[in-house]
Amino acid sequence: MLLTQKLTYLDHNATTPLKPEVRDVMLRLLEFPGNASAIHKLGREARRRIEEARAQIAGFVNAGPKAVIVFTSGATEANNLVLKGSGCERVLVSAIEHPSVLNALAAREIIPVLSNGVIDVAALDQMLEGNDRATLISVMMVNNETGVIQPLDKVVEIAKRRGALVHTDAVQAAGRLPIDLQKLGVDYLTLSAHKIGGPQGAGCLVLSNCVSVTPQISGGNQEKNMRAGTENLAAIAGFGVAAELAARDMGGYQALAALRDRIEAELKKIAPAIRFFGQESPRVANTTMFALPGAPSETQLIALDMAGICVSNGSACSSGAVRASHVLKAMGASEAEAGSSLRISLGWNSTEKEVDYFIQQWTEMYNRIKSRVSAA
Repeated sequence: MLLTQKLTYLDHNATTPLKPEVRDVMLRLLEFPGNASAIHKLGREARRRIEEARAQIAGFVNAGPKAVIVFTSGATEANNLVLKGSGCERVLVSAIEHPSVLNALAAREIIPVLSNGVIDVAALDQMLEGNDRATLISVMMVNNETGVIQPLDKVVEIAKRRGALVHTDAVQAAGRLPIDLQKLGVDYLTLSAHKIGGPQGAGCLVLSNCVSVTPQISGGNQEKNMRAGTENLAAIAGFGVAAELAARDMGGYQALAALRDRIEAELKKIAPAIRFFGQESPRVANTTMFALPGAPSETQLIALDMAGICVSNGSACSSGAVRASHVLKAMGASEAEAGSSLRISLGWNSTEKEVDYFIQQWTEMYNRIKSRVSAA
């Protein structure tokens, strides 16, 4: 029996379980010996499967005829590829970006965010006033911790008026919001397979309007000479299938909002002092992040883990460390709030029963904490 069958998994923003259709395709291809760079029959078949996946992903984001999709080992590599390879002298990133964007360059400038979790577009416009350098702006479509949707249309408008390029990390938007690259107007877009029911270790950078990047991994001429290395055939094919499924299942995904709202309503009744972040802003349907004053994140995570519930307190890219959320700090939350936060993120196989169990166990944990505080 798989370990996940014994657990209540509510951490889909970290990674979402592999969809059965994706697994089936990948299992078949894991035994396939073809290298897509070979010219013989098996090589040609491997190439066909990779190009099929490229077309599936292009359709998923309506990439357009001029777009190029470069497969990578994941979103972190894709983000590094564009931030380091765009050739821009000046790079601006929002304060709530994923660590793979925030930490890619030491010299990046930080765009502030408002208390509602939305980037300060007026501040961005002011930062670009009189700008005469080649500039890249990186703003995510959806924040991975709060689920807040960012105003990319305004970012793009400002960027084009100021002569800057725009990159968006769309990892947490994929499968949750419709993505139309041609309408968005961004120059670069990052995707990750394992956030949409695909495998870990596969991602891509989508380049629109014939823009390019300097490769950060040198070697062969794979991926349009922008990313050397033998393509991960099984993972890329799984990525393509996951993209098709995500596009098809978008309507069902929106139904998760009812489960999220139920969690928020029940927890608010139990603990009136609880604070939900980004609740007043447009959010994707599956994500809620909240702080319980007096209850450190680590305490809550351990208690819920012992009850068989998997949740997190933010980005899952800190080698298992429990740290105060940089996203909440950027939104103006206190150190205590940022250090007592939890993120619940639902996904394609989340159920009402799992939500009920989470609410029950969280309530029991809260009552234990409350009784200890009262006795002190």
